[in-house]
Amino acid sequence: MPRLLPAAVACLLMLASARAGAELVVIANPASGIDRLTRDEAINIFMGRYKKLPSGIAALPVDEGVEKADFYRALVGKELPEIQSYWARLVFSGQGSPPRVMDDARQVIETVANNKGAIGYVDRKNVTSRVRIILALPP
Repeated sequence: MPRLLPAAVACLLMLASARAGAELVVIANPASGIDRLTRDEAINIFMGRYKKLPSGIAALPVDEGVEKADFYRALVGKELPEIQSYWARLVFSGQGSPPRVMDDARQVIETVANNKGAIGYVDRKNVTSRVRIILALPP
């Protein structure tokens, strides 16, 4: 049993370093009418303040379950419990609903590619030609 501990620690360190290398980008449908998005616009869309994309199309923000904590840390400098509390208050008061949560990057890309108003985020290495990068976030 004691010999498993170093192996477990090594695995966790490898996972942490692999996650640290993720370059998150915000993506949109190529037909959305958006070529670029400012950080403030992204904040307002993902935090439910804007219901429409800058092009006027109804916004459908989607979260990626695996990258969610890193995304909100990079976008608004808040930890996931703070984001969940924020949304709980908005939902309770009837002022909005949080972005839909997808299981992985493949689902986010599929949703964005098939919905003109969808906007999501993924690690840059997962981007396909079916979506357009509209904002890159610092690590």
